[in-house]
Amino acid sequence: MSVALPSLGFAGIGLMGLPMCKRLLAAGYPLMVWNRSPEKCAELVAAGARLATTPAELCQYADVVMLCLADTAVVREVVFGENGVASGARAGQLLVDFSSLEPGATREMAAELAALKGMSWLDTPVSGGTPGAEAGTLAIMVGGAAQDLARVQQVLLTLGQRVTHMGPVGAGQVTKACNQMIVACNALVIAEVVALAEQSGVDASLIAEALAGGFADSKPLQILAPQMAGSHFEPVKWHVRTLLKDLDTAVKFSREQGSATPISGLAAQLMRLHGSQGYLQKDPATLVQMYRRKD
Repeated sequence: MSVALPSLGFAGIGLMGLPMCKRLLAAGYPLMVWNRSPEKCAELVAAGARLATTPAELCQYADVVMLCLADTAVVREVVFGENGVASGARAGQLLVDFSSLEPGATREMAAELAALKGMSWLDTPVSGGTPGAEAGTLAIMVGGAAQDLARVQQVLLTLGQRVTHMGPVGAGQVTKACNQMIVACNALVIAEVVALAEQSGVDASLIAEALAGGFADSKPLQILAPQMAGSHFEPVKWHVRTLLKDLDTAVKFSREQGSATPISGLAAQLMRLHGSQGYLQKDPATLVQMYRRKD
């Protein structure tokens, strides 16, 4: 006997949300979508999704409401603002947040939503970028109750190759902050390496191939080094502003915990400098431009 799939609501149809929703539809999940700019939902509606006019409407339709939004302030507005998720929520429903947020704010919002409506919260930030979202190979790090994760384990495995329960609410966001510290610092060093190779007369396009399989190898190296060497900055697959936001979150959280993160603090300042030169909405591959000679 087949088991009915849970109905899903999804808020935030951006670079990550769109391919994630495509995979959910392809897997047969009933899906309702909402985005502040509704035209971004057109492709999904054409593929069979229903369109919500407010986040609250998602709760009327869905057993599970999923978010993939820009930052803490946007999540707070979509959940607790006028016609937000909280205004339509019912006890027993589950919120699954793929956004990358401040861990402390996640814990506060989860407690508030549970107290107001009896709706549970899982923080489930992801790593793998748009290629991972398209291929269903994301790494998903989860904070929340084990019984809540069990309810959506199969849904998450439609989107990712690995789902790891890191602990109570907020633990997923702490893990994502650690992930972004590594990714951002790696990206900055790769930019230095490519620029150094270029200025030394070495073919920088061969760096990724030369280092593949060694201790310096990484997914960021294999993706970013060829992009940087070839100045391939379009299409934008992710944003400098996202890395900066996540670094700021990590540094703030480390300060709250009394933990030292000097390298990530410097990385945040370098990312902020790059962003201030007109690159906030650009791909992190543009970081190499900071180090290239201007003459």
